[in-house]
Amino acid sequence: MKTPLAFRTHISVFGNTNAGKSSLFNALIGQDMAIVSEKKGTTTDPVTKAMELIPYGPVALTDTAGLGDVSEIGEKRTAKTEKILEQTDFALYAAAADDFDEKAYADMRERFEKKHIKHLLVFTKSDLGESDLKEKYPDAVSVSVRDISSIERLRTLLARLLEDIKPQDDTMVGGLLPPGSTVVMVIPIDSEAPKGRLILPQVQFLRDCLDHGMKAVAVRDTELEETLRELNKVDLVVTDSQAFAYVAKVVPEDIPLTSFSMMMASMKGDLSKLIKGADAVRSLKDGSRILMAEACTHNSSHEDIGRVKIPRLLQKFTGKKLEFDYYVHQDFPKDLSDYDLVIHCGGCMINSRSMNNRIEFCEENGVPITNYGVVLALVNGILERSSKIWRK
Repeated sequence: MKTPLAFRTHISVFGNTNAGKSSLFNALIGQDMAIVSEKKGTTTDPVTKAMELIPYGPVALTDTAGLGDVSEIGEKRTAKTEKILEQTDFALYAAAADDFDEKAYADMRERFEKKHIKHLLVFTKSDLGESDLKEKYPDAVSVSVRDISSIERLRTLLARLLEDIKPQDDTMVGGLLPPGSTVVMVIPIDSEAPKGRLILPQVQFLRDCLDHGMKAVAVRDTELEETLRELNKVDLVVTDSQAFAYVAKVVPEDIPLTSFSMMMASMKGDLSKLIKGADAVRSLKDGSRILMAEACTHNSSHEDIGRVKIPRLLQKFTGKKLEFDYYVHQDFPKDLSDYDLVIHCGGCMINSRSMNNRIEFCEENGVPITNYGVVLALVNGILERSSKIWRK
């Protein structure tokens, strides 16, 4: 299975309209994915392509709409580019060697610095001349899509620069248990379970166990009790958070228990902040508004966790009439002033930078944020137990 986009390092290409961004994007991936034209503003929507950057590894490269378009449609394009900034781990700023807008670059560099995004200035169209640009910007690189060797040099440099920002321990369970541990994965099969396959957090957790030399046993909730009797030693049980209530009754207190959602949250963001954010549930009042943030898009059903189960459980737990708004995929409101709480999904479809940016944004606006797994643990009275494994 290919590495999902959410687990790849995200590289984004920014720059003014007609700066050669799309040509650079196509050259880096070796395919004509983005439309190239002499006409300004050709790129309307961001284009993302997964690729292997040797010797670094899997990355996701995104071509963005050009900056500097002040038309009405240009403003919409710029808004989409802003969203890409939220998920960017490393930025390439493309500037035409024969038409370099230094002020635009300075403005963008300031935005990179504000969001703690490392970047590389790339002068495109170097075959048209560089004047004294390299002297003024010694760390910049010059390329021409007509010169394959210059693109190869950029790829090599990019791979080296990415090593400096590579997470040291990008794992869910590797830092919690030693090799040789036995983990039981509880995966209920209901109408929400995709037919014939597992959902991403389950697959990623299984791979994580294998990568760290752990034995993983996958069972349905209906076979859990029998499985626990048959195994001599179980070091951890990880369940779909929707089955928390039943699983908590079956798993003995001396066996650590948590959920895939909390595992994912601990890898993608700051779990301690999400646990702290759950405190706000107890102070919700009639009419309190809750933002439900889902990082993926899917059809909902009568068993949908975010649109049916959590709202129902929360209203029962608080005894209050609550209001819920839903934002999916990359959509996230710029104004949180109307909300009393944000409840995020596990975040398996967005990268760590996106998740941490959302947590930070909520903090800056004084709105508590938590996640699905944490809330379900809270309403089932097992939040203390399900988070214990991180408090060793």
